[in-house]
Amino acid sequence: MRETPRSQGTASDAEPVLPQPRPGCALAHTTGASGSGSPHRSDGRPPQTPRGARHTGRHGGPGTTPPVPGPPTVHSPSAPWASSVTPLTALALIASLALLALCTWQIAAHGRLRTYDERLGRTIAGSPLPSPVAEFLADLGNTAVAVPVLALAAGWAAWRARRAGTPRSWLPPLAAAVAMAAVPALIVPFKALVGRPGPPGPLAGETGFFPSGHAATAAVAYGAAALLLRPHLRQRLRRPLLAAVAVLNLAVAVGLVRRGYHWPLDAVASWCLSGPLLWTALRLSHLSRPSPTAADGDRTAEPTDPPRRRDAGGRDGRTTRRRERDDDSNRTTAALNNDD
Repeated sequence: MRETPRSQGTASDAEPVLPQPRPGCALAHTTGASGSGSPHRSDGRPPQTPRGARHTGRHGGPGTTPPVPGPPTVHSPSAPWASSVTPLTALALIASLALLALCTWQIAAHGRLRTYDERLGRTIAGSPLPSPVAEFLADLGNTAVAVPVLALAAGWAAWRARRAGTPRSWLPPLAAAVAMAAVPALIVPFKALVGRPGPPGPLAGETGFFPSGHAATAAVAYGAAALLLRPHLRQRLRRPLLAAVAVLNLAVAVGLVRRGYHWPLDAVASWCLSGPLLWTALRLSHLSRPSPTAADGDRTAEPTDPPRRRDAGGRDGRTTRRRERDDDSNRTTAALNNDD
């Protein structure tokens, strides 16, 4: 058997040499073979990556050899609130409060916007919409109609959440009830502060019509009911539900103006006041559901063993690789003997 000649020189002049063939290894320096003069597999397959050439990343990160679980993710307790207040949401809330302030100022100061509002109210009151239909739409804003609808939606949502094992399943119905109770607590002081007289009709000569209590009751009750039902409905039914609630509130406002119970800006101011109430109820209800990002971080922090490959016979992958190396060694030894 021929031996590979070693380089003649001092230790300081020695250059790094490639691995030498050893019995039982899969490397050979067969003359005339493909890639002669450099280590290669006798069966023509590319050599394995040397251990020193493996690129390892930081501990617990991608690229680490062997793969290990990533570092635990730390989430702030206020993350659900911080992630929910998007720039668009903040802009909508600010615009709602600004419009409410503008309407209040124009109505109290007898501004030009109040003149246009009364002109539009008289036009809607003289519209061909039948009075019975308008009366029915206006009655949808009564407390006796809207509050029971909210109670039924809250009870059904609480039952579904408890059945699904949702923690703090009582929090969303409680938040909706608090938002509903806040409607008269905010509407009554507004009515007494502005003291706007009513339109010509069955309530002519009375004051305290701004903002509309019926419109605010309908907006909060039906809006909160939709928010409670939305997580338990199919994806394709959620948007139609919210659209139906918006159309219903618009119909209530038209019925109130058509029957001479309110001016148009009375309903608009009620919507501007109901928006922040519904947003607050929605944020409180989100506290009852754990953050999916935090749950994923908890699962990532748990140590897990890397998966082990198994062959068709159910044996460990290392056993298969050892058997392949033995076969390569036998073929290399036979090839060297033939050359000798």
